[in-house]
Amino acid sequence: MANLRSAIRHIRKSRKREERNQSVRSAIKTYVKKTRAAIAAGEEGAAELLSQTSALVDKAAKRNIIHKNAAARRKSRLAKRLNAAKAVA
Repeated sequence: MANLRSAIRHIRKSRKREERNQSVRSAIKTYVKKTRAAIAAGEEGAAELLSQTSALVDKAAKRNIIHKNAAARRKSRLAKRLNAAKAVA
C-alpha cells in the first residue's frame, strides 16, 4: 500500500480510470459481436450497426483507450465482412 497521500490519490484515480476504460472496451466487444451477427444473418440494419460501432471505436481511439491502429483494424475488418456479404447476396 502507498504511504504518501498523493500516491493514495493517484491509485484511487487510476482505478476509476481503469474501470471506465474497461467498460468502454467491453462495449466495443459487444457492438463488434452484434455487428458480426447482423452481417452473418444478412440483416438490413447491419450497415447502421456498423456505423455505430465505428463511432464507438473512433471515440475510444481518440481517448487513447485503444490504439488508433487497432481501431482502424477493427473497423476495416467489419467493413470488409459487410462488403463481402453484400457481394454474395
